[in-house]
Amino acid sequence: MAQFRLPANSRISRGKHHPAPEGAKNTRRFAVYRYSPEAGENPRVDTYEVDLDSCGPMVLDALIKIKNDIDSTLTFRRSCREGICGSCAMNIDGTNTLACTQAIEDVKGEVKVYPLPHMPVIKDLVPDLTNFYAQYASIKPWLQAKTPPPPDGERLQSREDQAKINEPSACILCACCSTACPSYWWNGDRYLGPAVLLAAYRWLVDSRDEAAGERLDQLEDPFRLYRCHTIMNCTRTCPKGLNPAKAIGEIKKMMAERRH
Repeated sequence: MAQFRLPANSRISRGKHHPAPEGAKNTRRFAVYRYSPEAGENPRVDTYEVDLDSCGPMVLDALIKIKNDIDSTLTFRRSCREGICGSCAMNIDGTNTLACTQAIEDVKGEVKVYPLPHMPVIKDLVPDLTNFYAQYASIKPWLQAKTPPPPDGERLQSREDQAKINEPSACILCACCSTACPSYWWNGDRYLGPAVLLAAYRWLVDSRDEAAGERLDQLEDPFRLYRCHTIMNCTRTCPKGLNPAKAIGEIKKMMAERRH
């Protein structure tokens, strides 16, 4: 199980158990992390017996059913329910993923649901992503061009150049990769992490962008880029099948080439 950032001297205790409704024949137990800093209590794990015959197939469906029918105090983020927005990123059965694309039947035994690891918890399954988004903003994730656009059209690029940005552009900023990275756990205040570096790479290889030098200058730092030790957790856990580790390696190669 991944580690979580908890208040000093706190322990995760066993919480409330919510039994299955009478007559339910097809049930699964969900062990869900519960924590409210405002309550001043230690985190706990509540268990819920969910009737799968009246529930959708994904873990997010079960969480919605728990909130709607069993325990309205449960708090989590969700939006699109189709693996596009990244809102419902959490740690399920020890792996960072999206609750809306994680099938219940693919998890063996009790379904353990925790917030993304090593992030401050606002409440229950909701992590505080303030630092994560500030780091994303720091790389200036927009097109920077010095030359004016064509007067009668858009800034065009070849199919080959478009192919270079297709994969990194598919990142949904769910933070699954960054919160699976031990280097980010220990240096999250200075190391940008795989998600943000993947976004930086997306602009570095965009043929329409003219700020590559400035972007590389901004990344030239012992911590921002070089805390990556190629552990590969980021690539293994990405729910979109992207490869942040490869992108980070390509940025390091660009750094080396500009020195020669």
